[in-house]
Amino acid sequence: MASFHDEIFPLAVSFGATGGPERRNEIVSLTSGREKRNLRLSQSRHHYDAGSGVKSLDDLHDVLSFFEARRGSLHAFRFRDPFDMKSCRPGDQPTMLDQLLGSGDGTRARFGLVKAYGSGVDAYKRLIAKPVLASLRVAVAGIERFSPVFSFDGATGDVVFSPGSIPGTGALVTAGFEFHVPVRFDVERLSLSLTAFKAGQIPSIPLVEVRL
Repeated sequence: MASFHDEIFPLAVSFGATGGPERRNEIVSLTSGREKRNLRLSQSRHHYDAGSGVKSLDDLHDVLSFFEARRGSLHAFRFRDPFDMKSCRPGDQPTMLDQLLGSGDGTRARFGLVKAYGSGVDAYKRLIAKPVLASLRVAVAGIERFSPVFSFDGATGDVVFSPGSIPGTGALVTAGFEFHVPVRFDVERLSLSLTAFKAGQIPSIPLVEVRL
């Protein structure tokens, strides 16, 4: 990836976006009539179209300015998914017990930040690379911890415990947070138009998730 700009796509526009996750599975029909299905990508990839979120001339200008500053698809950025942006349900507030990151062993200092979908062995664990740091809450064995006991490594997506604060053997590490999705523009040209006095329109603003 060329680079990542730690800037967030205009929130007023993102609230009206459409989109969601994409899976890549390979399905082969066998002579017996059965199917063989293989998972090609371990992580889903999210696609969005923010065009429907443009409601005013100000919205249009904000998107235009943001697009130019990112040089089109060159630089990735933060996007607030209007449907899935918390470690809990959208209407709830994140708590320190929302997501299980792992179990301590007395030496492990790093725990990847994840959000689980489903339960048990079939649960899908989504890697969270861009949490909203001010919202990040972490607990060890049900007891909330605070900085500088832990920090977040933005390069790896890990919660990192400082020496002397490493979780003991069997201690469950949990977390709650809000998060953004790292995306880029999936287009090199914007088509802008005026629909009425002080009202603008951009029919399509495709965005695609990127891996950091």
